[in-house]
Amino acid sequence: MSTRFRGSQELKHGSSSTTQAAGLVATFKDKSVDELRKLLSNKDAYQQFLNSLEEVKIQNHVTDELCKENLQLADENLRKEPRIVELSNQYRIICTTELAAAQEKLNELYRQKEEITKLNSPLYLLQRIQEAMNKTDEESENLHRQFLDREIDLGAFFQKYKKLRTAYHRKSLINLADKTSNI
Repeated sequence: MSTRFRGSQELKHGSSSTTQAAGLVATFKDKSVDELRKLLSNKDAYQQFLNSLEEVKIQNHVTDELCKENLQLADENLRKEPRIVELSNQYRIICTTELAAAQEKLNELYRQKEEITKLNSPLYLLQRIQEAMNKTDEESENLHRQFLDREIDLGAFFQKYKKLRTAYHRKSLINLADKTSNI
């Protein structure tokens, strides 16, 4: 705020106060000595005189208006209180529900992580290799029986048997390598 503006406000306020003071002095000048003594000695007369002053009337009116506005605001706030409580409860319910859903999702993700970790564990992978070896061995035995029972010719037998035995030996070497590295 500029100094000039502040100064003009002070002059305005000062001149307003000076005018009011001059008005009060004029009001007292119009009173007789007896009337002034009565005002000093009689509280009711003083109060009546004070309330008859225009400045006091204006101040009382402003005070009354402010009180009315405050009462209206308080009444509006009281009427809004049930809605505020309701919204607060809804907020808590929503937070609790969302937290429960998020916790459930997190638990599911932990379960999936454990399952994936278990599926990729060396022990589980070796177990699967062993199962695959057994299955491949069983398939080659079945193929051998088919050949002996003359259900398959020699060329087809050799081609399929070679493929099965190669797969079996690869898996067997992986299994053996793991066993020897853990010794």
